[in-house]
Amino acid sequence: MRNNWPDSTFSEKSRWLGTVLATHANYYRVSLETQDRRADKSQPPVILLCTRRSRLMKIGQTVMVGDRVVIEEPDWQGLRGAIGEVLPRRSVLDRPPVANADQILLVFALAEPALDPYQLSRFLVKAESTGLEVQLCLSKQDLVATVEQISWLDRLRQWGYSASLISVSQDQGLETLLFHLQQKITIVSGPSGVGKSSLINRLIPQAALRTGAVSGKLARGRHTTRHVELFELPGGGLLADTPGFNQPDLMALPQDLAQYFPEIRERLTHTTCQFSDCLHRGEPNCAVRGTWERYEHYLEFLTEAIAYQQVLERQSNPESALKRKTKGKGHATFEPKLASEKYRRRSRRMEHQGLLSEELEEL
Repeated sequence: MRNNWPDSTFSEKSRWLGTVLATHANYYRVSLETQDRRADKSQPPVILLCTRRSRLMKIGQTVMVGDRVVIEEPDWQGLRGAIGEVLPRRSVLDRPPVANADQILLVFALAEPALDPYQLSRFLVKAESTGLEVQLCLSKQDLVATVEQISWLDRLRQWGYSASLISVSQDQGLETLLFHLQQKITIVSGPSGVGKSSLINRLIPQAALRTGAVSGKLARGRHTTRHVELFELPGGGLLADTPGFNQPDLMALPQDLAQYFPEIRERLTHTTCQFSDCLHRGEPNCAVRGTWERYEHYLEFLTEAIAYQQVLERQSNPESALKRKTKGKGHATFEPKLASEKYRRRSRRMEHQGLLSEELEEL
């Protein structure tokens, strides 16, 4: 039986390296790293269904999608194993929970739904805040005229981004996009209904993700992806599809927000503001303030960042806890929670117990 085992990347036959592709409750789907696959990526992967060793639970070691792990004493007949060690991570994302990601691919549609500059700007800032490389992809190019395509590409260059144009239905631009995804772990994100799942289905047919139509009333997509899972690309690389959402929470601090705008980074390489703690919203001799397109977006996000910082400062004081409310195009406000008992309606059970107590007192 030993001769039938894949060639291990470890010298010991009882320990193997692998990458976590998905998590399901307390089980993990792990793709083994073998010498055969390193030499020829067309070879089918060896997938094991694994559990986590109890010693990892005791030390609080979590296992995330994207983790490189050590598998101990795999059962080849049952294709099962146990994760005995999680190797150090080079990056960690909380939302979506993925380890060792290299870049984020933002997918937006040019039409159906129409491309919203504010929404795109919000996604870009959220992606920049992760510290990962950001790739931008505009889908459904076959639905708009060439003039509009060129206009958007020029507009995005002023923002500091180059974008790939694709059409899944017409099979356009996919080879160029695939080139940028090779040998990397890529997080695919963007609003619902822009064609993320359709794109992954085309690049990786075995993924078989569900796709959803665009809502007629709201002109936005229906949510189709429910969990995070890595899919292997032909020729190498992994894609992580994430649940679609329309307005991501920024959760940025005011002093950090400026560095998430390429336009601001470019301006600050040539000159500096008068004050080192300048927030670029009206301070004298500010090098950033100006007529560039996304400056209004920056000011709106800055207001939200300041409110978020106030929430963090008040978290240690339970009497001043706030709740976040979203209005309109992702505009966030924070309002006090009604923590006092006088604002809360008593449950029927408590009211019934109170009546019983009164009757007993009368007796």
